[in-house]
Amino acid sequence: MDAVFTNTKERMTKTINALIAEYATIRAGRANPAVLDKISVDYYGSATPIQQLATVSATEARVLTIQPWDASVLNAIAKAIQASDLGINPQNDGRVIRLNFPPLTEERRKQLCKDVQKTAEESKVACRQIRRDSIEKLKAMKKVSEITEDDLKNGETKVQKITDDFVKQIEKIASEKEAEIMEI
Repeated sequence: MDAVFTNTKERMTKTINALIAEYATIRAGRANPAVLDKISVDYYGSATPIQQLATVSATEARVLTIQPWDASVLNAIAKAIQASDLGINPQNDGRVIRLNFPPLTEERRKQLCKDVQKTAEESKVACRQIRRDSIEKLKAMKKVSEITEDDLKNGETKVQKITDDFVKQIEKIASEKEAEIMEI
């Protein structure tokens, strides 16, 4: 029965880690190299992440610098950034690409907060689905007489408590990200 709880915690921890990784790609006013994580460049016929083609650094609070190791891929990186939903025009000087992040407008901040809430809700749903799977495993164990009726009830209570704890963590992470986005 402990294996069920351990598995539940592991799966919910992975959900939280995925949420944190997703939030890292949302820009909150400061230049963060993680915003480029989802952008791939067509490099000799294969989609390659920018981080595998270039050095990405935040040279100033609102400026990212991308310096490719192969100068021939410079234009491809610029095109990939323009085609993305990042909403920033890259400035290409022939050796490096600079991304100047303008301050976020109030409207954009509110939209980003909605995105944060939507992602948090998806993570909560994932946790609830993990809870349902765990309770199903406990019921299956009861059905084959591995555990008693009391063990089943105690197990369901424990799985619910684990779920509640992870949902609270998700809400805390989401509110911190919203606060980061809304700070001026």
